[in-house]
Amino acid sequence: MTIWLTLCGLVVFLAYLLGSFPTGYLAGKLLKGIDIREVGSGSTGATNVLRTLGKGPGAFVLLVDCLKGVLAINLVYALFNFALGYNVIPANLDVQLWQPWLVTLVGLGAILGHSKSIFLGFTGGKSVATSLGILLAMNWQVGLATLGVFGIVIAISKIVSLSSISGAVAVSILMVVFQQPLAYVLFSIAGGLYVIIRHRSNIERLLAGTEPKIGQKVETESKQTA
Repeated sequence: MTIWLTLCGLVVFLAYLLGSFPTGYLAGKLLKGIDIREVGSGSTGATNVLRTLGKGPGAFVLLVDCLKGVLAINLVYALFNFALGYNVIPANLDVQLWQPWLVTLVGLGAILGHSKSIFLGFTGGKSVATSLGILLAMNWQVGLATLGVFGIVIAISKIVSLSSISGAVAVSILMVVFQQPLAYVLFSIAGGLYVIIRHRSNIERLLAGTEPKIGQKVETESKQTA
């Protein structure tokens, strides 16, 4: 059991490191020599990269950050395949019960890593793209449905933050609708709340009517104060 618990802990830590990979920060440094945390909203996520560096870099960061979530969850599946092949899993362990909970812990680790990156002094993005990747790897129907909610809201409002918050609210409902394990439902609640909290400055701007829409670029010399 000790070996198994050690392996599980290692996978959660690796997921955190994956989430911590500073895609947006590196894009800012490599393409314009700027610290993306000092411009726009101060986030290292795809939306701030889009507004600051343009569509190409924004799309690239979105894709990589999403893949971080996918890879994190696949670490769990790889661990179970390895453990089953080498008889590392304790004989009395219920794999069907254990796996969803480990997936949940790994998903939370990746989300935390993206927003509190160890490589950036525990700063980062708002974990939306990474969360999407996690959802797609957990259950593709839930992931696509959440993306659909995001797409509908953004088509109407043209506001990324509002669309992200809407997706964070909808995901818990979708987990229940698609009859996912309790661990996944709890993940959607915890992860959704975390994403919403990470958007608190955006919520303030939404209420004030000052939240920028898609297509509005920001100056690289100044950072929004909210």
